[in-house]
Amino acid sequence: MATAKEHIDEIRRTKFSIGGDLNPLTEDLHQAVKNLSAELYAKDVHFLMELIQNAEDNEYSEGVDPSLEFIITSRDITATGAPSTLLIFNNEKGFSRGNISSICSVGRSTKKGNRKRGYIGEKGIGFKSVFLITSQPYIFSNGYQIRFHEDPCPHCNVGYIVPEWVDESPTLSDIRKIHGSAALPTTVLVLPLKADKVKPVKHQLSNIHPQVLLFLAKIKRLSVREDNENPLLNTVNEIAISSETNFVQRKNIDAESYTLHLSAEENGGENECHYFMWKQKFPVRQENRVEKRQEVEEWVITLAFPDGEPLQRGTKSPGVYAFLPTEMVTNFPFIIQADFLLASSRETILLDNKWNQGILDCVPVAFVKAFETFVKAPGPVSNLPRMFRFLPVNSSNYQELNVVREAIKSKLTDLEIVPSETQLEQRFFHKPREVGRLMPAFWNILNKAREQGVSLLHLSSHGKYILSDSFDREDYDQILNFLGVEPVDSEWYAKCIQSSLLVEGVSEDVYLELLQFIADNWGSTFHCTNIKNIIINGSSTGGGESLIYLCPHSYDSDRIMWLIGWNKEFRSVANRYFVPKDTQEAIRSYSKKETLTQWLKDHAKIGVVDVYDYADILRKSLNNDRKALVSYVHLLYHSLKKDYLSSRQFDSLFGGTPLIDSNGYVISQRHGALVTAKGSKWAGLVVSNVWKGEGYIELSEDYLNTGWLAGKVITKEKELIGFLSDHSKAYDIPFIPPPNSRIPAGSAPLTKENAFLLLKWIRKFRNSIPQTFLTCIKERSWLKITLSGCSGFRPPSQSFMLTSSLGNVLQNQSVFVDIPLVDENFYGVEIKDFVEELKKMGVMSEYGEACEFIGKHLMSLAGSNTLRRSNVISILNFIKFLRTNYLGADTFISKIQNGKWLRTSCGDRAPVEAVLYNKEWKTASEISVIPFIDVDHYGEEVCSFKSELQLLGVVVAFDGSHQLIVDHLKRPSCLTSLTADSLILLLQCMRRAESSERVAKALKGAKCLKTQAGFKSPDECVLCDPEWGCLLQVFNGIPLIDGSFYGSSIFSYRNELKQIGVVVDFEAATKVFTRCFEGHAKRSSISKENVISFLSCCRVLEGNSLKFPTDLKSCVREEKWLRTRLGDYRSPRDCILFGPEWESISPISLLPFIDDSESYYGKEIHEYKKALKSMGVVLDFKDGVKFVPNHLCLKNPREISPANALALLDCIQILLEDKNFTFPEAFFKMVSQPWLKTHAGYRSPSQSLLFDTKCSLKPTDGPFIDETHYGFKMASYKKELSEIGVIVDIEKGCPLMFSQLDSLSKSSTIVRIYEYLCQHYWKPETEAARRIWIPNGVRNGRWASPEECVISDTSELFGLQLTVLGKYYTGPLLGFFSWAFQVKPSPCLDDYCKLWKFWETSDHILSHDDCCKFWGYVIKHCNSKTEKTLAEELVKVPHDAFIPDDLQLKELFEKSSPHPIFVWYREPRVPSFPWTKLLEIFQRIGVCNISESVQKEDLSLANVVKSEEPVTRDHFIGKGLLKLILGYLSNPTLAMEVEKRHKAVQRLLDLTVVETVEPIDVSYKLSMSSGKTLHVKASRMVLWERESSMIFTQKIDRSKGPGNLIEHATCFSEVISQGLLWEHSDNIDALSALLTSAFLLEFNEEVVSFLMKSKNLQTFMVDEDFLSSVFSSK
Repeated sequence: MATAKEHIDEIRRTKFSIGGDLNPLTEDLHQAVKNLSAELYAKDVHFLMELIQNAEDNEYSEGVDPSLEFIITSRDITATGAPSTLLIFNNEKGFSRGNISSICSVGRSTKKGNRKRGYIGEKGIGFKSVFLITSQPYIFSNGYQIRFHEDPCPHCNVGYIVPEWVDESPTLSDIRKIHGSAALPTTVLVLPLKADKVKPVKHQLSNIHPQVLLFLAKIKRLSVREDNENPLLNTVNEIAISSETNFVQRKNIDAESYTLHLSAEENGGENECHYFMWKQKFPVRQENRVEKRQEVEEWVITLAFPDGEPLQRGTKSPGVYAFLPTEMVTNFPFIIQADFLLASSRETILLDNKWNQGILDCVPVAFVKAFETFVKAPGPVSNLPRMFRFLPVNSSNYQELNVVREAIKSKLTDLEIVPSETQLEQRFFHKPREVGRLMPAFWNILNKAREQGVSLLHLSSHGKYILSDSFDREDYDQILNFLGVEPVDSEWYAKCIQSSLLVEGVSEDVYLELLQFIADNWGSTFHCTNIKNIIINGSSTGGGESLIYLCPHSYDSDRIMWLIGWNKEFRSVANRYFVPKDTQEAIRSYSKKETLTQWLKDHAKIGVVDVYDYADILRKSLNNDRKALVSYVHLLYHSLKKDYLSSRQFDSLFGGTPLIDSNGYVISQRHGALVTAKGSKWAGLVVSNVWKGEGYIELSEDYLNTGWLAGKVITKEKELIGFLSDHSKAYDIPFIPPPNSRIPAGSAPLTKENAFLLLKWIRKFRNSIPQTFLTCIKERSWLKITLSGCSGFRPPSQSFMLTSSLGNVLQNQSVFVDIPLVDENFYGVEIKDFVEELKKMGVMSEYGEACEFIGKHLMSLAGSNTLRRSNVISILNFIKFLRTNYLGADTFISKIQNGKWLRTSCGDRAPVEAVLYNKEWKTASEISVIPFIDVDHYGEEVCSFKSELQLLGVVVAFDGSHQLIVDHLKRPSCLTSLTADSLILLLQCMRRAESSERVAKALKGAKCLKTQAGFKSPDECVLCDPEWGCLLQVFNGIPLIDGSFYGSSIFSYRNELKQIGVVVDFEAATKVFTRCFEGHAKRSSISKENVISFLSCCRVLEGNSLKFPTDLKSCVREEKWLRTRLGDYRSPRDCILFGPEWESISPISLLPFIDDSESYYGKEIHEYKKALKSMGVVLDFKDGVKFVPNHLCLKNPREISPANALALLDCIQILLEDKNFTFPEAFFKMVSQPWLKTHAGYRSPSQSLLFDTKCSLKPTDGPFIDETHYGFKMASYKKELSEIGVIVDIEKGCPLMFSQLDSLSKSSTIVRIYEYLCQHYWKPETEAARRIWIPNGVRNGRWASPEECVISDTSELFGLQLTVLGKYYTGPLLGFFSWAFQVKPSPCLDDYCKLWKFWETSDHILSHDDCCKFWGYVIKHCNSKTEKTLAEELVKVPHDAFIPDDLQLKELFEKSSPHPIFVWYREPRVPSFPWTKLLEIFQRIGVCNISESVQKEDLSLANVVKSEEPVTRDHFIGKGLLKLILGYLSNPTLAMEVEKRHKAVQRLLDLTVVETVEPIDVSYKLSMSSGKTLHVKASRMVLWERESSMIFTQKIDRSKGPGNLIEHATCFSEVISQGLLWEHSDNIDALSALLTSAFLLEFNEEVVSFLMKSKNLQTFMVDEDFLSSVFSSK
């Protein structure tokens, strides 16, 4: 055999013609290799996965642990100048000659066809992927030392696959130094890295996932490290990964499970994780086969479940493996491994590939089988939750994987996998929907109750199995929600509490915790239940409704017992109860007592009462029980005495308590109580109970008696009434409020003692004395006084107490008034202590009061017209006396100064209204009517009292009395043609008086101002100013005030003149001008001379820094006074001053330019540009574009030049910059005409599109704007075109482009438009638009409605009925037709029904495959609506078919018939579908049962019947058998009703059992509609003849050993199970296995009970009654 080097030379010579003629195919070979390598993988990771994959596919010597090492070094051992080199070491057997030949070729992998042998590689180019990171890979293996070049070989012009022998650089010695060992692994790859690939390679090596070895069968160790001369330069994260399979746990025919240990050493630390591995095989279905896997007969699916935290390395773990990890993150807590077909990038599997879809369809089955195995493995229930963490509770980012997730979820809901709580060692599992969850707080209560001995055996006896406590945690909420485990309802808690000792059997602490639980969940859960009546402990109902109370938390035991003791005393009148003392004390120390108590109050209707609350409630229950009412007062008294009640609380309660009066009546309504008359003070002063009308009662003598509690005296005699008296609860004078009535006291003079008692009474209630009582005291003559030395009695209101100031007044000789004084000699000095009380009763004691007394006397004289001139002089003299003696006259004056007793020129007036006349008042008297004092009446003497008059309020000097003039101003009609002095005085009054408005009002309507045109009213006049007077010269006729008449002083009263309406300032003058301007403008009488004059004036005013006010500006801007070229008058803001920039837009618009022709304003108007601009005239193009929209005029589109169109777009561009501008409707109407030139002709903007170069369409595919006509600048007006309706965003042009399809017939164009619509997710909005083009050649085709189409027809049944779009379109367009046109993805139920009808009426031969496809679809989409539709639509079966109601017959005829003769029925692995429903459909369309259709041909069976006698039925069909069958049929999964399962058992009871020695031989024949007859024979140990209701069984030959017994038991069990459950074939095996076990132990009752318990089976009461009736009748 040739050496390795000779082999390489041979390849170079023979294959690549190196040294011979050039091979003409070598360049094509080079290009093919290059293209394939460049396009195969998108990421640098490919080379790494391919190398690991190659290592896994390699062969290894026995006893070797396969390993793979990656070492990256900065040493340039290849002398290629590479910045870094990657070395790969693998201890495989090494490269063979075949391997070398393969690697020097394309598509000649040695792995092809070896999928069954475990090869995981895919393509022969796998190794060549290293060229992505290196240009010269080296191989050292089994004596081969070669390298390859990326560039074409100079000898043969082929790159990549031409080998070249290597003698040095590197040598094996160089490699050993880096590896660090003398012996190298068999195979070494050396890859000098490209400069730009060093960083990506290091990144991928640093991030290689620790789980990479998880599904590799061979490689057990993988490591990565970096080797540099300076270790500090290392940047790669080193890692060493190893795997070890510990042991096999379970293995059966198609599945096995084991544990795999994975560890990773990184950065000096070691992480590890155990994985539960489940491997299961599935046969490859025919419909899922693909060319690449033709040789594979079964799928091997492995699921990995990490027990703990899976190994991570900074990134999310991939969830899908094709032996090596993909980049698919599934969000599932387990990993899926299978022989998936991968995308070329290796990032994902091909999700739409039918091979992969078949694998994914099997994943739910594998998962459910694995999960059920893990869950039901032996072990405590507490270990289960970690298994449930493997459930895929989170959805995936991949829709196809979500289908897997939903399938898993669906299957799990029908499995008994959820553990229930039990106090037994036996574990019980149930379906998720049968299990209920409890609130965590209730679990705490149950666990504490269990510790205290409360039995919880019946926890699952209230309609739901209860989830295991170890699983019912918040951590598992997401898992339990995924499974559909729901909380129990609120009534469950009530039933549970009621059926257990959770109230009576627990401690007070646990009882309070139970109450708190109910309280916390009351509003959300328990408010509609009767649970509160169950959990209230210690209540008693008595004869009527009970009220239960708690004491406040602050109460000690004594106070609690105080209330409980008194409650017993009042039990006869109040049906009230208190929570027991121990419970109350427990609540008092409870941490959440506030919230618990609040709930007890609000919802359990338990009141929280203190002594006050209890007493208040009790008070309302006493009614008229005299004894109880007195005892109640004792309760109040002692509660107050013990500080259980405050004084305020006592008062509140006592005040509302009915009392017993002196007559023995119960008085409920009262205002107060009186002490008894005996010994009282009130009886001596008021004689009788004058307060009776106010609700005061006299107390009964019952309150003088002793009080009792619990048989003991607690209140001594008279102690209670004394207490009431002392605490003002029973009143006496002076402590009782005075009555609001007249009293006998005062009707006669009072004794000194009673007078002082009355004064003390007044003092006590000085601020709250009733008016009637006080009036009675004030007005009655009971007070002793002295008057001019004589004694007598007067009312207090007419009496005085003597003081020093009062004495001075009384000594004045000018006062002739007698004053009564209180007799101090009679009352003594003590009377002075009651000065305030006397004042309260009306006694006067002050100087002011004396003055008032005197003043009233004098005013009474004036009121009776008896105040003469002498009296007035006396008053003035008295004031002078008081003033000169410094006594103060203010009080006296205040009493008389407002009286009308002083005579004036205007009649009698009060002093404050009068004026003492002098010369200063002359001008004022001309314009006002002032009341001057009548000096003629009083004489000149009155003028000598100027000071006294002034004190009285008389005005004695002018001194700025402008307000007085205003107050007495003459009528406006008297104020015309005023003198200059009068006008000036009036203006002064306006300035200085408070009510200037009155003067202004009077002057406004009077012609009081002199102008050049005579006297005018103020609102007609203007006070002219030279600074702005030119404005008034534009128009004539404005009146000006005569300055020469009034003098210069008139200008100092501008504000006053303005106030009465005179125009005095520039702004007001402009208003006058404005009115003139408006009048001329409205009459269109403003001539061109007026305009020029006005503009000149504006220029002058601008020089004076005067600005027009807003109203004038507005008038000038808004009035139409400027003439335009259009021949009309317009406001300045509606005019434009023409300029050259308007040239381009003017041809397509009618704009209002100012008429600057010589016949009107001429060119002179342009000199006033600044003034015109300030008035609003548009000068600049940018400012005037706003006129364009309203004045646009688009006529013949062919006359619109590109310059005109671009000018219009410029206008729109400027207008769009103004966010407040809105285009008018007329503009849009104008531009909506077809004036834009497109590739489809002239179109309106809304029917035009702006072409986008990024779009997949061509400009000629639709009405795109013709940029060759307008120029490329048109594309810059995207925003402006959009504004006028052009579709500029390509994605918004979908409806328009779709509308073009009607005019097209070229398929390529239509496809481009469809692709464009798809890219932008467009949907048709109308039914008319829902049409799809079905191509027929390049330029032909037809339109089809979506209802006629489907995306795909995987069943290939509908070729004649529907149009399959998958034949005409590919990829994204199919999805587009699906969501945009609602094209069905596949045929629906109605389509299948129509297909069935076609089969029924046609000669179509229905194959079994077609039938399977049909019913497979029906079952997959089964629901109530499906069943109804099938029942209505299907009429008959197209060919011979029978219902397999006898499974033994079914088995016989299936083997003998070459063609299927039975109706399609579901396999066990097909998702659940009610078999009975399917049978109903078959029977309705005429399908017969096989048992009814066959004819029996008796062979040995006839002889058996004749020769053998029936045996006792109970020997075979006994009570144990029937009980076990009934228990199984009662399983909820079967959903079999009572009558149906009893009927099934009755069929067994009706059987006749015949036992034979020999096997039973029987034959049957079946006639077909074609005329053929099928014959079958069978020999059985047990046979059930349905028609004859007989069962034949061969005798058990026990001499043959246990094998014969087991065989007989199995046959018997299968026959019975098949006969009972032929409609539920999925359950036959389970029942058969159960019966077999019981048969072997002769259906012993204990055995049957144990088997039922182990399978969670039970019989119900109706079943037990049925069995009892059957066997008791014997």
